[in-house]
Amino acid sequence: MTRPFVSESAHPGRWWHALPDGRLQCDLCPRDCTLHEGQRGACFVRRAVGGAMQLTTYGRSSGFCLDPIEKKPLKHFHPGSSVLSFGTAGCNLACKFCQNWDISKSRDMDRLLDAASPEAIAATAQRHGARSVAYTYNDPVIFAEYAIDTALACRARGIRNVAVSAGYIHAQPRRELFALMDAANIDLKAFSEEFYVRLCGGHLQNVLDTLVWIRHESDCWLEITTLLIPGHNDSDAELKQLVAWVMRELGPDVPLHFSAFHPDWKMADVPATPPATLVHARRLALAAGLRYVYTGNVHDRAGDTTFCPGCHAALIVRDWYDILQYELADDGRCPHCGTAIAGRFGGFAKPFGARRMPLHLAAE
Repeated sequence: MTRPFVSESAHPGRWWHALPDGRLQCDLCPRDCTLHEGQRGACFVRRAVGGAMQLTTYGRSSGFCLDPIEKKPLKHFHPGSSVLSFGTAGCNLACKFCQNWDISKSRDMDRLLDAASPEAIAATAQRHGARSVAYTYNDPVIFAEYAIDTALACRARGIRNVAVSAGYIHAQPRRELFALMDAANIDLKAFSEEFYVRLCGGHLQNVLDTLVWIRHESDCWLEITTLLIPGHNDSDAELKQLVAWVMRELGPDVPLHFSAFHPDWKMADVPATPPATLVHARRLALAAGLRYVYTGNVHDRAGDTTFCPGCHAALIVRDWYDILQYELADDGRCPHCGTAIAGRFGGFAKPFGARRMPLHLAAE
C-alpha cells in the first residue's frame, strides 16, 4: 500500500535573530546560517518565512522502529531494553562518508512518511513497552523543537529520552535539548580539525564543547562513537590523542565505541574498515586507562562484552545486539567483587533481543 504524502510543517522555529539587512541568522548550530526570505539553511529543514524562522519537519518523521537500545549504540543504559526510534530529514553537517545519507542528506520531503505529534509518539512508546524514545537516524539538533516537545511528553509518561547526535549545536539550545535527554551517544567523528573541515563541513572544538558540557553539566548519560575510516582518522597518533583527551576531559568511565566504516555516499572508493583496526583501537584505549571500550559493525564477542574494571569478569556478554549472559546486579555492581559499573541500570528480565520492528504510527 502506498503511503500518503506528508506535507512540510510551518512550525515556529526558535534560536534565531534578525539582522539589520533583513536577513535572519539561525542560532541553533555553529553554521550560523544567514537567510533571505524563503531561503533554507544548510540543514534544509529550517527556512525564513515572513520575517521569522520555521521548522519544516515538526511532526513529520522518516519512520518509526522498535529497536534494541544496544543499536543506538548504548551499552550502559538499561541493557536489553527496547527503544522507539525515529528521525526526520536533513542534517547540519555535510559528512562525505555519511552512513545514513538517504535520510540525513535527503531534500525530498517524500522521505517523511509518518505524521505524529509528540503525544502520539509517547503514547506509542508506552503501548509497545519501550523504556525510551530515541531521536536518531539524522540528528535531533536540527529538529530540536520537535525533540524537546516529544521529550516532555515522554517524561510525563515515565519514558526516557535518548539522543543520537553529532553534537554540533550552540550553547543555549544545547542546554535546553540535553537537559531533557536521559542518555546520548555523540559521534566524535575524528580528532582532527582538518578532518572536520574537509570531510564534515564543521569544526572539532564545537563537538568537544558539547561532550564536556554533557559530561559535567548535565544528568544525561554519555557514550561516544568514532567511525574509523581507513587512511583518514585511524592512525595510532590520532587515536592516542583522542583517547588521551577523553581520559583527561571526560574521565575513564565514559564508554567509547569504535565502529567500522563501510563505503558509502561520497566515499564509496574507500575500503571498509578491517576488523583488526577496531580491535587495535580498542586495545590502545584500554591500555590508556579507559574502562569501557567497544567495537561496532563487526562480529567481535570481546568488543561487545562489558567487563568489570575491578575483577575483569564478563558481566554482560553480547553477540551483536543479543545479550547472551547478564550478571550485573540491579544496583549496577559486579556480583563478584562489588565494583560499581558506570551507567544507568535497573532490574533485568528478558532482553528485547536483536529484532527490529518497523511501526507506522498512522496505523496505530
